[in-house]
Amino acid sequence: MEGSGLIVSSSPHQHTTVSTPMIMSDVILALMPACLAGVWFFGLKALFMMAVCVGSAVITEAVLQKVSGRPVTVRDYSAAVTGLLLALVVPPDLPLWIGAIGSIFSIAIAKFTFGGLGQNIFNPALIGRAFLLASWPVFMTKWRWPIHEASWMPKFDAITTATPLVLMKYMNIKAPYANLFFGQVAGCIGETSALAILLGAAYLIYQGHISIRIPISFICTVAVVTALFGQDPLFHILAGGLLLGAFFMATDYVTSPVTPRGQIIYGIGCGVLVALIRLYGGYPEGVCYGILIMNAATALVERYTIPRKFGEVKKVA
Repeated sequence: MEGSGLIVSSSPHQHTTVSTPMIMSDVILALMPACLAGVWFFGLKALFMMAVCVGSAVITEAVLQKVSGRPVTVRDYSAAVTGLLLALVVPPDLPLWIGAIGSIFSIAIAKFTFGGLGQNIFNPALIGRAFLLASWPVFMTKWRWPIHEASWMPKFDAITTATPLVLMKYMNIKAPYANLFFGQVAGCIGETSALAILLGAAYLIYQGHISIRIPISFICTVAVVTALFGQDPLFHILAGGLLLGAFFMATDYVTSPVTPRGQIIYGIGCGVLVALIRLYGGYPEGVCYGILIMNAATALVERYTIPRKFGEVKKVA
């Protein structure tokens, strides 16, 4: 009978009501605790940096799509997420024009030249941060006290200091756990408060937007490797950008593996790289480069972790 035949189409066959704008808006919402903590500890300049980075990213994507004749898709909020993440991983006193350049580079080079959302192989926000660190290393490594300063932190001059990782690596001064957990330390705008990051991560996990395989394998690997080399694993978990990177950067859908085993391998790889860079690299932090290097290995990891097809028979030599 006409119209009664089966319709055969390519996968995926399961429909979901979850859309890209919904996921991206939830990511922005999950980042709000870290944003508020950044403003609380570093003042309104942190808020201005967020506004500049988000605005630059959204405008850049809209202009490039318009010029190239593509549909303008800024309402999917992906450009806003990129700009916001970049703002959270730069120093609070970074000049606003440098933040704008970083956002433009993230969208134009790391995202648009690869074809746009879903086709970039590297996390755009981290590429933007790596570009800024290579181009303006002095500005990108200049830190200052939080507004609510902590008495344990040594002052180097009137406005600058060092991050906990720098103090530990070069001066053997370890920040108290409480300061690291709540955020009363020097660092990037959105990475100082472990509490704020964990609140946002809990929301993403509750909403089902991220799997815990990558962040757990990432964080646990850093803890194990640093402990094996005689370092304090809890300090390395709370200090620097590990938590922000593990929950919000390494879990990026586009640049991380989709296979369960692949996600664990990817997380372990990120953790090993971060620990080795922190312990033996000339740079006290390694989250940015650890994730970017594993981004490049994602396709290879997926290739060797694809589950067997249903009914597949292994070849016999």
